[in-house]
Amino acid sequence: MNDSPVKAIAFFLPQFHPIPENDEWWGKGFTEWTNVTKARPLFPGHYQPHLPADLGFYDLRLPEVRQQQAELARKYGISGFCYYHYWFNKRRILEHPVNEILSTGKPDFPFCLCWANENWTRTWSGGSKDVLLEQKYSHEDDIEHIHSLFSAFRDPRYIRIDGKPLFLVYRTELLPDPKKTAEIWREEAIKNGIGDLYLVRVESFVNNINPETIGFDAAIEFAPDWANLGPRLFRTELLKKISNIGLFPKVFSDNQVVDYDTLATSMMRKKKPDYVRFPGVTPCWDNSARKKKNAAIFINSTPDKYEQWLASSIQRASSFDSKTPKLVFINAWNEWAEGNHLEPDQKWGHAYLEATFNALNDPHKERNTLRIYPNPLNIFHYLRYLYNRNIGWRLKK
Repeated sequence: MNDSPVKAIAFFLPQFHPIPENDEWWGKGFTEWTNVTKARPLFPGHYQPHLPADLGFYDLRLPEVRQQQAELARKYGISGFCYYHYWFNKRRILEHPVNEILSTGKPDFPFCLCWANENWTRTWSGGSKDVLLEQKYSHEDDIEHIHSLFSAFRDPRYIRIDGKPLFLVYRTELLPDPKKTAEIWREEAIKNGIGDLYLVRVESFVNNINPETIGFDAAIEFAPDWANLGPRLFRTELLKKISNIGLFPKVFSDNQVVDYDTLATSMMRKKKPDYVRFPGVTPCWDNSARKKKNAAIFINSTPDKYEQWLASSIQRASSFDSKTPKLVFINAWNEWAEGNHLEPDQKWGHAYLEATFNALNDPHKERNTLRIYPNPLNIFHYLRYLYNRNIGWRLKK
């Protein structure tokens, strides 16, 4: 159990069961596991594929799976899940797990929702190319949308801040008039006996927007923060030329490879804003299972480094004034195809969960300092690459 005054909430991806839309777009039986199992290491020391341990290749339609996840999270100090919620003009997608949680009352574990309000595209980027499902915003839809959430908000397990249901929006900058949307949501919630809402914007692509200026209460750091990644490894013009003639793997010029230490340190050094912003951390990140080009790959992450970053974030949250909720958000519980998961895998087992527990229960313990390589070329990694290549490692260009 977690005795810390700071509560950790983990983002939760529901895309681990087949749905007709994914069958049509990606092939019969597609789930997130389809991408996970296709991943391969792209360079020496690259940790892929990420394969599950304790829970196996689960199906979220099974109640026993959802129960096991809640028990595991509770054991290691996680205070709740934040389920991604998908709404496209009265159309819900991947709603089955949350519907079952609401209808059965199980598992008995706190939760909240985050509206992932991007377009669905074939590039997994939420952009405008090859759109599969498009977001079309209107204030009429705002009313329909918030009404659809009332059954969740009324659930006794739903996470509340000062009695207000906690609701996140992944990209408020895509809303045509976020302040008006927030006003409509609050009015409808109050009118229907829910009470006021606690609205939070996720700082995922556009940062440093004071949430109060758009009618929201707070912000959450998305980790990784794409504006604070630190230098990319092997992205110099010289190495690009060397890659083009086959002397260096094109994976480094075709993707963003970043050292985990640099990411963690860059985010910990961010200036404190003049609004409420909850810290965010990630145990790792590597979406090369989803993207064959321009993937973001963070190397050299370990449970110890993650524990240090999380402990620092917990200390930051614990310093909030008495009126501010003491929350930290972890990305994520089960984003397997993006390489960021607390659920046990075959390489680390429960180590990341144990690191979470340790940071929550003793955030002030002395820990090793994260290391940043001063040279963006990162000569250590370059020499390791050459060594491995000379002893027989063959890389696909």
